[in-house]
Amino acid sequence: MRIIVIGAGAIGGVVAAYLKDKGCDVALIAKKEQAEAIKKSGLAIDGVRGKINVKIDADTKLNTPADLAILAVKTQDINEVVAQNEEFLKNSIILTTQNGIRADEIVAQSIKGADIISSIVMFGATHLDYGHITHNFEGGWIIGRSNGKIDEKLKEVEQVLNRAFKTTISEQIKGMKWTKLFINLNNCIPAVVGFSMQETFKEVEMAAISIQLLKEAFDITAKAGIKPVSLPEFDIKRYVALANMPHDEAAKIFSNIMFNLSREPLYGSILQSIKRGKASEIDYINGEFVNLAKKNGISAPLNEKLTQMVHQVEKTGKFFSKEELLTLVKS
Repeated sequence: MRIIVIGAGAIGGVVAAYLKDKGCDVALIAKKEQAEAIKKSGLAIDGVRGKINVKIDADTKLNTPADLAILAVKTQDINEVVAQNEEFLKNSIILTTQNGIRADEIVAQSIKGADIISSIVMFGATHLDYGHITHNFEGGWIIGRSNGKIDEKLKEVEQVLNRAFKTTISEQIKGMKWTKLFINLNNCIPAVVGFSMQETFKEVEMAAISIQLLKEAFDITAKAGIKPVSLPEFDIKRYVALANMPHDEAAKIFSNIMFNLSREPLYGSILQSIKRGKASEIDYINGEFVNLAKKNGISAPLNEKLTQMVHQVEKTGKFFSKEELLTLVKS
């Protein structure tokens, strides 16, 4: 199976490097500066699996068909990369990896009749520089069809990805994507203050904001009739229990979890985009709950406020202090 990974950021880089290292036929599509750096020096990965440097073909756009195209750009960049590579994507299996619930829909609108496999990435990585990525923590890879069907192509992709990652097929990928949204909700907080996950959440007051976000999101989805589905490595009941605990107790537990998540500094996907001067995926994470609330005639004041604050940081390049964040959340 010829594999093309589109996007050489944190997830795309780790996926391409590990699959290539396991003997798969893999090439990368990346921005010009990224592609040039990777062609010159390879893909350097460090972190939980140690250090490797993988030589891999890299270019700025597709010039040959691929059997499997792994789409590893942010949701807001899907339309652009699909338009640039549509000629060679029309007959490929397209595997989406984005946070949120919109990626499949966007691809389907861009390429009529596209063969789309949805996925949820549970491992974490940080893009440090062109061709240099830290793999922060391990996790599985869940794949499935939005209609819940299991077919031979899906099984073939599972076998390929399993060479480098623990991959499972789910018939409930849509419900699982909502659960992953709950997990990603807290990424906005480090993005607002400009610190790593560990630096941000070592302070219980910062963790307490995450618990408030979680409670608000649970309330919104419940009123909208959406039922999140547990992931193979993450039982949604854990977050339900956390949300129902006394607030201070829940915040302490969450602070401890996040502080010990990775030995290396972990920067969430939203903050990584901001640090590179790019628009983040905030509208497809916290913003998704804001939109869902509006559609159902309810409010999402905290998720809306933090979405707006992230956009302000994107626009101005200036982070809020932790004190400013706490004050604004309480107001």
